Amino acid sequence: MIFVVVGTQKFQLNRLLKKIDDLIENGVIEEEVFAQIGHTDYVPMHYRYKRFLEKEKFEQIMEQCDILITHSGVGSIISGLSHHKPVIVVSRLPQYGEHVDDHQIGIAETFSKLNYVLVCREQDDLGKILKECRTHSFAQYVSQRKKMVNIVRDYLEGIKR
Repeated sequence: MIFVVVGTQKFQLNRLLKKIDDLIENGVIEEEVFAQIGHTDYVPMHYRYKRFLEKEKFEQIMEQCDILITHSGVGSIISGLSHHKPVIVVSRLPQYGEHVDDHQIGIAETFSKLNYVLVCREQDDLGKILKECRTHSFAQYVSQRKKMVNIVRDYLEGIKR
């Protein structure tokens, strides 16, 4: 299952939701898709959706999904990485009225440079990136919290010896 997340800010990301419908209609996406569509006026035709999700439901769907396609919200990206999901990022762009500036591009590029995510920079590339995502060798994400716990644990274990 593909989980599409557009976040909760009062901006639309219609071009992503429309592209998902297009890819389903053209047989590029054959598996189930579920989307959290937020404040959008586009209503998906070929997949299930909900505007907003309770935290528990969001976590449940995240656990079940095979691929996460998300806007460049750090929380959504980190959630996918923490669940060890392949993540495709589609940044909100100000020229489409999807955000007030282009900070999401920088966020996406930072995660991409670390090889944690694939970034879809051009809408027409989404099908190709979905295919690549299935075989791409992503870097393993380790949260900084876990990293710090491991450092302290290793230190304490060193003292015990």
